Amino acid sequence: MKRVYEGKTKDVFALENGNYLLKFKDDVTGTDGVFDPGANTVGLSIEGMGKAGLRLSTYFFELLAKSGIKTHYVKSDIENNTMEVLPATAFGKGIEVICRFKAVGSFMRRYGMYAKEGQDLNAYVEVTLKDDERGDPLIIKDALALLNILNNDEYESLKSQTQTICKMIKDELAKYGCELYDIKLEFGRNNGQVILIDELSAGNMRVYKDGKIVEPLNLGKIVLGS
Repeated sequence: MKRVYEGKTKDVFALENGNYLLKFKDDVTGTDGVFDPGANTVGLSIEGMGKAGLRLSTYFFELLAKSGIKTHYVKSDIENNTMEVLPATAFGKGIEVICRFKAVGSFMRRYGMYAKEGQDLNAYVEVTLKDDERGDPLIIKDALALLNILNNDEYESLKSQTQTICKMIKDELAKYGCELYDIKLEFGRNNGQVILIDELSAGNMRVYKDGKIVEPLNLGKIVLGS
C-alpha cells in the first residue's frame, strides 16, 4: 500500500483494487490553538479526534447513501482509523465548498460592514481554491469556468448537491439539539459525475448547542452517544 498524499488531517494511500484508503489523524485546522473549520493550517491536535472524525463521517456518509446520494464512501474500519473510498479527480488543484446557515467566521471578516453576527444565510454556498500560499481565495462561478476548473453544469450540480447534503446534515443535528452554522465540503469527478469526497466530521463544521459552540471531539459524543 503506497501513500500518495499527506494532508493536514488525513493521509491517502492507493489500494490494489483501484480505490483509496484515507487514514484519519488527530490534527484539526485552526489558528493559535483555536479550532476553525475554515482555516488552512493545522491549529492543534486533539487526542482521539481521528477516530471521532471517522465515526461521524461514516455516520453521515451512510445516512446520505440511504437517501440515494452517491459519494466516494465505500466502507470504514473504525479500529484502524481508515476509510476506503472510490477514486475521484479533483477540480483543478482542489476546491472547497462552504455552505453557510449563519454568519460567522470568515464571512463576518469579509462582510462585517453589512452582515450581523449569527444572521441567517439560508444555505448560502461559496467556493474557495485550495491554495495555502494565497489563503484559499474565494472564486466565483464565472472564474471557475474561465480558468477551466469546472464547467457551469458541474458548478450547478455541485451547488445543488451541497445544499441538499448540508440541509440533511443540519436536520439530523437538530434531532440532538444542535444547530449547524456552516460546513466545508469537497467534491470531485468520478466517471463523469460530480460526487462528494473527503470527510463529514466535526472538523469540517461549526455547530452550536444552547448558544455555545460544540467542541469537535464532543459532537460525535452528542450524536453517536460515545
